[in-house]
Amino acid sequence: MRIYTKKGDKGRTRLLGGEKVPKNHVRVEAYGTVDELNAHIGHLYDLLKSNSFDEYYIDFLHRIIRELFDLGSLLATGSGYKGKSAEWNSDAVVELEYQIDEMDEKLPPLRNFILPGGHVLISYCHICRTVSRRAERQLVALDLAEGIDPSHLMYLNRLSDYLFTLARYIGAELGIEEEKWEKI
Repeated sequence: MRIYTKKGDKGRTRLLGGEKVPKNHVRVEAYGTVDELNAHIGHLYDLLKSNSFDEYYIDFLHRIIRELFDLGSLLATGSGYKGKSAEWNSDAVVELEYQIDEMDEKLPPLRNFILPGGHVLISYCHICRTVSRRAERQLVALDLAEGIDPSHLMYLNRLSDYLFTLARYIGAELGIEEEKWEKI
């Protein structure tokens, strides 16, 4: 099987189910941004592994990678698809909230906006967070155009919160003080 098919050379692609759409279609933008987010999360996963961070958090990121792949698959599915779709775990949002709460209990209360950075792991969490927010905006656009499962939008919203909290948690674990934002 060749990686290139030449079928998309004119700016169109097929959704799962065969429906042809332009490559800038709102659905393609949504699942493309989720795919981009997943690549960034994969990089964060590798960074945490190579820095011997707590295996618990590495394993949870691996779970997120799998969930994002499922989400992307569901978003890439057109209305004419008759095959078996990816499964979506609606409890994924609850699990993200649990993880956020667990980390948050170990952190000082957040009283200011904080600047991203301080360590490559922290700044990469923030990059993932911002891509998650963009994916969320793309899903809002898709929802307005065609409608989506509300739990998909909730998941991306909570995932960005998780990534923000993970950045703070990593900083605390590494003993890096948060830099508070102050108006110039």
